Amino acid sequence: MAKSSSATASATKKKRSRGGALTLNEVKTLGLELLSSRAHLNNAPVLLALLSPSAPLDLALEALISLQSFFVPLIPSIPSASAAATVGDAGSDPELVFGAWLRQRFDELVAALVELSVSAHSDDAIRDVALDALMDFVKLGKDGKFHSAIYHKFLHAVVHASDSIDPLLELLGSKYFKYTDVCYFTYTSADKIANSMSSKTTDSGKDSLRNGSDGSENKCAIFIHNIYNLLAHVPAMDYQKESTFEMWSAVGLSSKGEKDSSKDSSSTNIKKKLKLKFTKAWLSFLKLPLPLDVYKEVLASIHQNVIPSMSNPAILCDFLTRSYDIGGVISVMALSGLFILMTQHGLEYPKFYEKLYALLTPAVFMAKHRSVFLQLLDTCLKSSYLPAYLAAAFAKRLSRLALSVPPAGALIIIALIHNLLRRHPSVNFLVHWEVDENESNTRGEASQPKKIGADPFNNDEADPAKSGAMRSSLWEIDTLRHHYSPAVSRFVASLEEDLTVRAKTTEMKITDFSSGSYATVFKDEVRRRIKQVPLAFYRTTPTSLFQGSDFPGWTFGDQSNSTIETVVEDNETIEAVGTSDSTPSKRLRVEA
Repeated sequence: MAKSSSATASATKKKRSRGGALTLNEVKTLGLELLSSRAHLNNAPVLLALLSPSAPLDLALEALISLQSFFVPLIPSIPSASAAATVGDAGSDPELVFGAWLRQRFDELVAALVELSVSAHSDDAIRDVALDALMDFVKLGKDGKFHSAIYHKFLHAVVHASDSIDPLLELLGSKYFKYTDVCYFTYTSADKIANSMSSKTTDSGKDSLRNGSDGSENKCAIFIHNIYNLLAHVPAMDYQKESTFEMWSAVGLSSKGEKDSSKDSSSTNIKKKLKLKFTKAWLSFLKLPLPLDVYKEVLASIHQNVIPSMSNPAILCDFLTRSYDIGGVISVMALSGLFILMTQHGLEYPKFYEKLYALLTPAVFMAKHRSVFLQLLDTCLKSSYLPAYLAAAFAKRLSRLALSVPPAGALIIIALIHNLLRRHPSVNFLVHWEVDENESNTRGEASQPKKIGADPFNNDEADPAKSGAMRSSLWEIDTLRHHYSPAVSRFVASLEEDLTVRAKTTEMKITDFSSGSYATVFKDEVRRRIKQVPLAFYRTTPTSLFQGSDFPGWTFGDQSNSTIETVVEDNETIEAVGTSDSTPSKRLRVEA
């Protein structure tokens, strides 16, 4: 055996020395020899050397197929890494030495497959074949269990890749994320990787700030992006429906060599295990220092893709309340998840309406996610238990914003105020409130007399209870009657109805207005049929810019033939008199 294997190795060296590189036929010959007898085991390192992203595609594919065919039958006999490390070189059983050698070559093959799968320089064909071979080894673990160690190495390389991993994730999603056990161990590995990254960033955060180097921070941001992309590509499971779970390995979710019992393999137990791993993975990920773009993407989808699949969604209350307290766009995006926790999972947030009140700024009506926010705002103000001062404060704040937002935003504000006045009849006095100069206000906060021309509402006050809205009125809405946009001036007439009679009015759907923009307003106006079109029409051609009735005491006419006379009186004044053939003009007196 030793002579034949050494002869084969020497022959291979001669071929490589003569030709400089192996040909496709030579690689096929090496693979056939390796599969035929142990005498050609030294062909394995030669074939392993061809598994590289820079190697010729045809040679790499042939070498990969040969090595996969060689190792698949031997997987049950390959010893563990710890057992292979204890084998000595001298005086050991030849089978043990062979097992240790086999373990080393197999580890090299797995490392090469991971590199081919993750590298951005790999061809799509070799990446596809390498991923399939790697997942076969994962499936054919010892005793048929899911080989979580190989899969963890693979995902660790995926997360720590510096190049784009989108093609690989698309491949994983289309082929393997449909299997429940693959998703289960994906969450398990993501949890471990995120925890290790969290400890590293905590330990080395101060050192990196002292050194002033941002290279590690940039790498950490890339790794966090990769973890998020990995978790986002795992499809969300509908736990409400009864479904069968398809497994990639024979054992299923068990990481041990024993098959699941009927109790453990039940649908309910599988859902419970999967939810637990899902929750741990996302909690570990959310503890990381998320970049701003990842932070926004998480908040935008957390109410749809994360909260429904968690074992206990209330665990997210700290993350969402911290996000809601930040302010600005982050708070707007965190409102969706926080609202679900409050309405469906019993979360108490005492200052919720104060924070919501502070979010009403002109920037909200230009934000990317304004549609969801405005719909949630309308839903949050729907409760009949909302105090009158809160309803008045929100109505007044919105009406003040109507003066500075785009036309589409003014339409939304009118719809929101319409719903507020209809739901809360106690604040309808804001629409029309006649003020007596000698009468003190006796409503709400009334101990101060109202002044004509002064608005007691304080728009800069953060506390709605102290804003003075109950002593004010919606005078801003009346100004919208003369808005430059016809759509706004027409729509504001809807507030003239008696909204206290609920049977005669209906609530407006905010979804019809929440996605509005300049483009939608323009399209609606263009499509609208106009019966009477205003034109600049004159029965006779005008002879002057202004008519005499515009400026009483003045007359305007054709002054092309006019003459100017200047008279000086006592060196004090200058009188200019204009004479014309058509119409005399008024004397102009200019002080000298």
